[in-house]
Amino acid sequence: MKRSVFSSLAAFITIVPMALADQLILKNGDRLTGSIVKADDKTLTMKSDLAGTVSVPLEAITQISSSQPLFLTLTDNQVLVGSVATAEDKLAVTTADAGTVTVARSSVQGVRSKEEQDAYQKQQDRLSNPRLSDLWSGTVDTGLSMSRGNADTTTYTFGANASRTTKRDKLSAYMTTIYARNKTAGVSEVTANAKRGGARYDLNISPKLFAFGAGTLENDEFQKLDLRLTLGGGLGWHARKTDRVTLDVFFGGTLNKEYFTDLDRTSGEALIGEELGWKASARFTIRERATILPNLTETGEYRFNFDTTAVTTLNTWLSWTVSVSDRYLSNPVPDTKSNDVLVTTGLQVKFGAKQ
Repeated sequence: MKRSVFSSLAAFITIVPMALADQLILKNGDRLTGSIVKADDKTLTMKSDLAGTVSVPLEAITQISSSQPLFLTLTDNQVLVGSVATAEDKLAVTTADAGTVTVARSSVQGVRSKEEQDAYQKQQDRLSNPRLSDLWSGTVDTGLSMSRGNADTTTYTFGANASRTTKRDKLSAYMTTIYARNKTAGVSEVTANAKRGGARYDLNISPKLFAFGAGTLENDEFQKLDLRLTLGGGLGWHARKTDRVTLDVFFGGTLNKEYFTDLDRTSGEALIGEELGWKASARFTIRERATILPNLTETGEYRFNFDTTAVTTLNTWLSWTVSVSDRYLSNPVPDTKSNDVLVTTGLQVKFGAKQ
């Protein structure tokens, strides 16, 4: 008799938590229980007391049932709230107001728990109505190399990028600099001294089309360039945007003012360019930007700008970078070369909120 009571009690203790938990049944027959956290069009994330947080491919799941209310965002942006169960290739949502509503799996673009939905809604409200000081994120790069002995050399590089992205616009700024000095047989000389920086504002006209305005400043001692100031703008197109690849193309015009040591000149320029981001793996990304600026004042002359950075992530806030920055000028001043290339490497520190 006692054994029967204990057996029934053990079964009750086992069944009740399962009844109160969310459950997944997989194609291989395995069953997972816990709390569904969120799901997108590829994976479902569940928090389990035994297995911790696990991500399961949706294609591996045959049945889903939830004891807790879940928030389902449909492709038309309608949100359904209620417990969820699978019905063949559909989901049956038991809502408090409308009863049971059945929707196709393909019409669901996101599933979230209440905690995830609150965090998501807070982020959406922040993106829709941000303050100017909100949403900034970026990186700071620095590198130093030295040698001491028969020759004393010092090379220092510094770079920074910052951006603020919302649903309707993006504000970004950057700067990079390199300074190198060499001392041999008591004679010291500077071998590199260049600085580049700028800012850009993008305004979304539609999901694909955007307008932009930009300004840049440059200084290069060995190109005899005291200052180059360019102001311009135009239109751009988000040609591709996925989790791994983003590609923008843009065109417009600029006003270019150059102050060399012995010469000042002003010109109007056309602007044609592209910007690429490629996430090759979870730890390795490449960013690249190329712009050609045909001179409209001195026909046949042009400038070409190219920048690329390879980033290897070391942890959540620290990365190793290698950058190449090239500036080509078809009509340099006398006794200077057309092309100046900066190659820098060093550590990168991330700051700000994740976008």
